[in-house]
Amino acid sequence: MLKTHSRQVYQIAALATVILFFFSILRHILFKSNAYDLGIFDQAIYLISKGESPFSSLMGFHILGDHAAWILYLLAIPYKIFPSLYWLLLIQSLAMAMGVLPLWQLAKFANLSDNQSFTVVLIYLLYPAIFNINLFDFHPDVLGLPLLFIAVLSARKKNILGFLVSILLILGCKEIFSLTVVALGLWLLFFEKRRSYGLIAIVAGSIWFLIATQAIIPYYSHAEAAAVGRYSFLGKSVLEASENIFLKPWLIFSHIINKANLEYLAYLLLPIAWALSFKSASNLLPAVPALALNLITDYQPQKDLTHHYSIPILPFLILVVIAGMSAGRGKYARIWALICFLVFAKYLYFSGNYLNSLDTWQATREAISRIKDKGSVLTWAEVVPHLSQRQYIVLLNDKTRAGDLQSYDHILLNQRHPGWLTSAEKVSNIISTIQKEPNFKLDYQKDGVFLFEKGHIK
Repeated sequence: MLKTHSRQVYQIAALATVILFFFSILRHILFKSNAYDLGIFDQAIYLISKGESPFSSLMGFHILGDHAAWILYLLAIPYKIFPSLYWLLLIQSLAMAMGVLPLWQLAKFANLSDNQSFTVVLIYLLYPAIFNINLFDFHPDVLGLPLLFIAVLSARKKNILGFLVSILLILGCKEIFSLTVVALGLWLLFFEKRRSYGLIAIVAGSIWFLIATQAIIPYYSHAEAAAVGRYSFLGKSVLEASENIFLKPWLIFSHIINKANLEYLAYLLLPIAWALSFKSASNLLPAVPALALNLITDYQPQKDLTHHYSIPILPFLILVVIAGMSAGRGKYARIWALICFLVFAKYLYFSGNYLNSLDTWQATREAISRIKDKGSVLTWAEVVPHLSQRQYIVLLNDKTRAGDLQSYDHILLNQRHPGWLTSAEKVSNIISTIQKEPNFKLDYQKDGVFLFEKGHIK
């Protein structure tokens, strides 16, 4: 299904993988990856690979209670060969880059020339969110990106097996993808004239949405889906919020028209604005659920091209591009794509934001190297992914209590750069408290980096 007639497409995909992988590794090495979410997924997948329960000590519940992402169990397979967080960074880069393979076929299926098809591929790879999301830790959502392309391609080519497998895997990436699958089914049913494929998607997406939100997530987390709190104005539960969307639609109107949403729409659409038309707009139907959720929430990370929340939207923006190319538009599309990348991609972080803690970089590396066992750890957010392959690791924050310090075998702190969700004052207080504890000893100190160890640890 992914076979193409152009060696160049594979070469482009391979080069894109290398570039994306390089920058994600560099960010991690610079201690700019985070506990949320790279540390969370690395810990869970590591535990799965060891045959242990993937209880997230960072969230306080089983990983399936997060987003019912059972695909994490498949991602544990390479961890069995060699447990390394770099597998996740590689898989993420591969997923994003290899999306060009089914995309090329979609372009050719639309009768685009080789030159036009390469333009579509380049627009996809230069779309700013591709580079930015790849940098933002790891999320299983990214696997849904090429899978959505494959699902559309399979439906158009009437490949039922490819369609069924891709839909199954998409649903395993995240519970909210079930809404995208339902919308995909409606699009296939009414616009693509693929009745059986549309009905399969609608039924599969609806059933999985109910199973994931009403059974799996509550069972493992003992609560509603975590994101429900971002839509509290609609109700206190998934079902109540879903009901009010249809019965009380006026509740969402006041949350749609605002400056943040206008900016978000501009970020999303500007790179492909030349391709937009009334005729091509139907390709955006499967993107409506994710777009609507991003627009009506007040949670700012859902309204930018940096975080992963726009992933279910991206494939259908590129389908708009294919439609635009088919209509004869896109004369300067490559130049425009490059301009948008240069303006909106976050590559400049590597000359600014990502270098602001270099003064403690060496000390942090040395301190981490001294933790050779799998004992429990308390540390700051940016170090968590470097130590997350253990049963118990906790993120230091301003709510950390002095009385809880005895729960840890290792406490690693940075006084100069305390990390996300905490402050230098909090770190200083913790250090002062630990220094008074007789069963803790200072194992390492340099450039404001402190490593304390419990006395019985060898």
